[in-house]
Amino acid sequence: MGLTHIVFGEASVPVLTAAIAMDEQMSGDILCFADDLSVGPLFILDTKEGQAGRKQFWLQLSGAAVPQPVVENELPLEPAIVPEPEMEIPGDADRFKALKTLLKEVPEQEVWIWAGQNARDVCGYYWLVSQLYDFAGRIHIIYLNNLPFLNEKGAVFYPTHLHQILPKEFLKAKKLARAISLAEYELDGEEWHRLMNENAGIRLLEGGKKLKGEPAGFYDKELVAQGGKEFIKAWRIVQQVTGKLKYPVMDQFLGWRLKELIREGKLESRGELKTIRDFEVKQPGENTENPATL
Repeated sequence: MGLTHIVFGEASVPVLTAAIAMDEQMSGDILCFADDLSVGPLFILDTKEGQAGRKQFWLQLSGAAVPQPVVENELPLEPAIVPEPEMEIPGDADRFKALKTLLKEVPEQEVWIWAGQNARDVCGYYWLVSQLYDFAGRIHIIYLNNLPFLNEKGAVFYPTHLHQILPKEFLKAKKLARAISLAEYELDGEEWHRLMNENAGIRLLEGGKKLKGEPAGFYDKELVAQGGKEFIKAWRIVQQVTGKLKYPVMDQFLGWRLKELIREGKLESRGELKTIRDFEVKQPGENTENPATL
């Protein structure tokens, strides 16, 4: 039997790789899906048009897009794109196509989907399960929902992300692997289509596998509040906001929101508006020498 382990995000790969090396029964390849589907547009993501809109969103987050006029409560679906050669856009559609090909060609191939209790992993699960009905019985889920693990000091804690778990602790977690039921394919597939149609700016995990959609500017108030009368590095603002969250949001998304707040005049900036390492922000007012403009 061949085995493919699926994770969402590169941070989970090293710990799972180390765990697999400890247990022959877990031997198999790791397939990592890079996109964080808890943020940004999902509308008709099961079509080429939807995937193109998703790619444009990533380009804008990377700083490779020319900002467009603000339309309240709408996501940037069609920015003017200026690609940066060194930037990698998630190629999850191609990775998924290769996975389906493998499952079709190798009937004994099985899949273990690893998911922590966070919106990124749960969104990734919904996306996958909505497309894998034909392989029912071979697709397994290991959802580490509100489960206790031991940390390096031997103390009990409740991780939200796979990368927080020690490799040896995965050997216990593997016992939770179970085949996704036919009812789950139907219900969770419907939930994915609901998420696509809702097309919220951001999706938050409320508990279990329940996701709640919020506008793209959900964290804007907190980002503005972290700004002061003097310029502060953008990465520090992002760090201060994510440090308060139970389920951190990716830095690129909050960096994009900072740029939108600058464009709306709610924050001022200096430096190049590329990555959060390249500019500083402050609340509007005095001490505005050399402010950067979009």
